[in-house]
Amino acid sequence: MSTATSLVQSVDWLALAPPTLAAAVALVILVADLFLPAARKPLLGWIATAGLALAALSLLPLLDGDRRTFCLPAHPDVCSYAADPFALVIQFLVLGGALLTALLSIDTLKDQDLPAGEYWFLLLSSAAGAALLPASRDLATLVIALEVASLPAFALVGLRRGDRLSSEAALKFFLSSVAATAVMLLGVSFLYAATGSLHLSRVAHALTDLPDPRLATLASAGVALTLVGFAFKTAAAPFHFWVPDTYVGAPLPIAGYLSVVGKAVGFSGLILVTVRGFPSYANVWGPALAVLAALTMTVGNVAALRQDPRRAHSAVRLLAWSSVGQAGYLLVPIAAAGYAHDPGHAIGSTVAYALMYAAVNLGAFAVAALVARTSPAGRITDYRGLYHQRPVVALALGFFLLCLAGLPPGIIGLFAKVTVFSAAVDAGLAWLAVIMAVNVVIALYYYLQWTTVLFRGAEETASTGEAASTGDTAGAGGTPAPAGHPARTAVPAPLATAIGLAAVLGIALSGAPQLVLRFASGALL
Repeated sequence: MSTATSLVQSVDWLALAPPTLAAAVALVILVADLFLPAARKPLLGWIATAGLALAALSLLPLLDGDRRTFCLPAHPDVCSYAADPFALVIQFLVLGGALLTALLSIDTLKDQDLPAGEYWFLLLSSAAGAALLPASRDLATLVIALEVASLPAFALVGLRRGDRLSSEAALKFFLSSVAATAVMLLGVSFLYAATGSLHLSRVAHALTDLPDPRLATLASAGVALTLVGFAFKTAAAPFHFWVPDTYVGAPLPIAGYLSVVGKAVGFSGLILVTVRGFPSYANVWGPALAVLAALTMTVGNVAALRQDPRRAHSAVRLLAWSSVGQAGYLLVPIAAAGYAHDPGHAIGSTVAYALMYAAVNLGAFAVAALVARTSPAGRITDYRGLYHQRPVVALALGFFLLCLAGLPPGIIGLFAKVTVFSAAVDAGLAWLAVIMAVNVVIALYYYLQWTTVLFRGAEETASTGEAASTGDTAGAGGTPAPAGHPARTAVPAPLATAIGLAAVLGIALSGAPQLVLRFASGALL
């Protein structure tokens, strides 16, 4: 009896509140969908939004300390779940990103006639898995959280029934993710065989002194395979091929969700396995991630530079390739952690950059969702003269693009890039810092090109818009709108709220960049 009792782990429900609340609301929506009549289905969207807001608010009681749960009774310092500063910051990013996605989605569901019950259940389920992952401290929980975040996303991408692009996007996303998961599970099984544990702290300790050379070889293979699996999840080159088509085929709010929350999931998992699980292999994963960072930012920015503004879906494709380039910047501090005496300090730079990127990139997708209501082709040329049609929206998009480029008045984008650049220099990765500087200059061109399109006058539009098909710029009532000037309709309140929240957050961070830079100055892990 005493042996059985000793195996019982205590549960801290307050520490588990953020992912648990998101999952509970998902189940409420699934049941409510069975009983609500079709006319009342929009209510599910507001329930989902309120649930995500409540999950985010549940982070507040956790700010007073480092809470842990699912710890081994004989070893209270070995736990499967930790609500430490790193986990809380990423959970705030994930739940905040999901909340903005929910606001973007409310009108998208009506416009595209998507099934409300399935959509909101899948979104909250994915958000629950994404919130669980940064607090995971063993490999089993880490993999399960990653799949709970990913599996609903496959269905969300392919939810536009009968749409060829949506089906192709979901299939590519599914196949690439399944391959990544298979490779990662193989790596995890090797690590378990070599170390005899799944807890990251014990894996890290065991990897420092493996008695048998054969176990050392097995562990090295496990480390390599696990890193390859996470490289898929973070869309690092050359494992990025699914990104452009997936973003184009998915509903726009889901594309924005994948670009922010999907990346947060991949990068937080990568940080945990490298810094917490494999510190003794820093001489292996440090250089490998540095090369991946250089390749990823270069491939993403060069591909974004080559996008034709007149091509259908060029706006989303540019944002997709831009997100690949941004993933390269996010990898730089993680690579630097492999060379640093204080890896937690370097990780702070990635967290700071991720917070900036999340706010402004979701804002850019929110404006894209608004323009797509009247210009479904989604060309960059469809944004010509937007300032004359919707000056506030154009100024917001211009601000978001300048933040991503790192130019004033988007001060926070500049500061975030400087922190990442500094992390590379401090770690002695001068060559990587140079490659990053070159890529930042490349990115300036396509961000500024899109920004200038917003402020071009009607005269320019009329002379350059003849090549565009009028069928793709028709207004809501079926009457073709003037070239480059989509028919103006009222901005839905949820969409306006999402754009406003992203803009306010970006402006606040630009006005007080120390709010984000504090994460770069302290050790989060």
